[in-house]
Amino acid sequence: MQFKALDLIKQLASELELSIDQVNRTVKLFEEGNTLPFIARYRKEVTGGLDEEQLRRLEERLGYLRNLEARKEEVLRSIEEQGKLTPELEQAIKAATIRQEVEDYYRPFRPKRRTRATKAKEQGLEPLAALIWAQELTTGDPEEVAAAYLRPDLGVEEPKQALAGALDIIAEQIADQAEWRRMIRDYLWEHALIASEMKTDEAEAQVYRQYHQYTEPVKRIPPHRILALNRGEKEGHLKVGLQCDQSPILRRMEALVLKEQACIFTPYLIATIEDSFNRLIFPSVEREIRAALTETAEEHAIKVFGLNLRQLLLQPPVRGKTVLGIDPGFRTGCKVVVIDPIGRVLAATTIYPHPPQGEWDKAKARLTALIMEHQVDLVASGNGTAARETEELVAATLAEIERPVYYTIVSEAGASVYSASKMAREELPEYDVAMRGAISIARRLQDPLAELVKIEPKALGVGEYQHDVNQNRLGETLKGVVESCVNYVGVDLNTASAFLLQNVAGIGPALARSIVAYREENGPFRRREELLRVKRLGNHVYTQAAGFLRLPDGEYSLENTGIHPESYHVAEALLASVGYGSADLKNPSRLAALREKLKALDLATMAAQLDTGLPTLQDIVDGLCRPGRDPREELPGPVFRRDVKSMNDLKTGMILNGVVRNVVDFGAFIDIGVEQDGLAHISELATRYVRHPLDVVSIGQMVKVRILSVDPERKRIALSLKEVE
Repeated sequence: MQFKALDLIKQLASELELSIDQVNRTVKLFEEGNTLPFIARYRKEVTGGLDEEQLRRLEERLGYLRNLEARKEEVLRSIEEQGKLTPELEQAIKAATIRQEVEDYYRPFRPKRRTRATKAKEQGLEPLAALIWAQELTTGDPEEVAAAYLRPDLGVEEPKQALAGALDIIAEQIADQAEWRRMIRDYLWEHALIASEMKTDEAEAQVYRQYHQYTEPVKRIPPHRILALNRGEKEGHLKVGLQCDQSPILRRMEALVLKEQACIFTPYLIATIEDSFNRLIFPSVEREIRAALTETAEEHAIKVFGLNLRQLLLQPPVRGKTVLGIDPGFRTGCKVVVIDPIGRVLAATTIYPHPPQGEWDKAKARLTALIMEHQVDLVASGNGTAARETEELVAATLAEIERPVYYTIVSEAGASVYSASKMAREELPEYDVAMRGAISIARRLQDPLAELVKIEPKALGVGEYQHDVNQNRLGETLKGVVESCVNYVGVDLNTASAFLLQNVAGIGPALARSIVAYREENGPFRRREELLRVKRLGNHVYTQAAGFLRLPDGEYSLENTGIHPESYHVAEALLASVGYGSADLKNPSRLAALREKLKALDLATMAAQLDTGLPTLQDIVDGLCRPGRDPREELPGPVFRRDVKSMNDLKTGMILNGVVRNVVDFGAFIDIGVEQDGLAHISELATRYVRHPLDVVSIGQMVKVRILSVDPERKRIALSLKEVE
């Protein structure tokens, strides 16, 4: 087993272009139960500075290779039990680098359902098949030869039946040749087309009209079109399959099979080769290729979803502001709440400005009263039903208020999911479902990360085809993104909800609830080490989590930084070396001078003096220079407005500011301040070639765009980022 483990380490090192020692040490960290965020942040010396993405790739690939080894052992054991394992076959299976190769070698030995070939074998026709396969007979009549193998008692009454059964055996034998299947698979990958046509003329099928009599090379089809074809096929609107010129394959197979052209069975073998290809090989390999295309497309879609989610979660918070949140609606009214700077509900009411009630003036008066009474700084209005009409109401209200109050449109994707959830009922038991939605809208402006972690990521309105991909894989990836974001930002131990805390490295839902319960019973935490008093929270969890938890009002200044408790002594020694102490971090004037002192240090020399790694020391310096730092605050915030525009105000050629709302394979959807997001196609994102929109834009990014066209009837706005001054 040690040798196998070493082989895995070597393979990982080769694939990921890392040193064997680097991989070996990192794998040991995972095996010891360390979390990925902890390893990435606090074990840089051990890993050689691997970042989160590299660590995730290593972890995933390690899992794949271990599963592959386990499958190899299963296959070898099965073949050996059948008494058919040869040294050559064993070596070939052990040398396989992907699962498909292993399955190809196993195919002839895998238990099969009853086939034409198995029936022929039961009829005693294997000797005839062997005779035909040997191709040694160059004279005689094939049917006369076959007559010797008649078994009327088993249903073989005529020579033609014997020949057909023997050729069925050979067809399956051809189809089970691992090397030949690989050759055919490679050919199809290179030369086949994926083709589709409409199966129905139903109205709901028209969305797939572009895929009627559609073809595209397998090797070039983009991932999003694979998923679109799959969806159309699943819904019964499309017929999808592979097309290819099979003549080169058949010629190659004939060259491999035919040993003697003068053999009396040659015409039969040629026909059998074609039968084997069309009946057995092509359908099977087609399924394999389409499965591989789907897997690749799903992985791509999941990756894009993850990148979009990360950008969404890392939107900058709006701190220290009282926010009025509105969940728009027609018949049931608009739910209105006022939230104080730390997210507590100050007021909650319902207004009815839109039909059927139409209480416009009354609604304006109520909004004005709430804004003035609670000194509201910002208004956050949802973008769902009645969003446009409600935006007009807000703009009209703010126009009559002298104090500078601004509004912004907040995506309410997932708000309804959250408001109906168990966690929402537990968190806001005194409010109904609709009012909880308004609270969520307001809070996600104040702190997007803290609020959005409460919502199933798939409900957040970013990405594409999230319901068509492997749900387990999607869930794992998105969970990893959420955890990564939470740990990247850090969490206030005394204000964070259980929903936020459960994403901190090492802490799960149960421990998060225990932490909150301890906090409610004993008051705010003063030191990180108090966590060890929480029930079932031991040293291992503490080590994993402590560095990601912040105490802005704690007793010890270092605990409002990302510096891990295991490095406090290094931080204190470093501070002492320049004539400062940890208490100076709370003194703005002393902190400014300290930054200059730290920036002037030779960190390589200091690392040697303090007996610590240079990456760790660099992180300590960063933490000392910026205590309480929130990396999100360095990003551009939301766009606030007092006026409102409609699609009718837009003209071709206009230059506007916008915010990227979603990024997909074919472009980016951008909020330009009207009721409908515009689309900037990938071809309009830059003057240079763009491989993927994410290379140019990201969710939350403020961009300047030019309007290419406006179609109010279809609610489509075409935008360009090219050559916009």
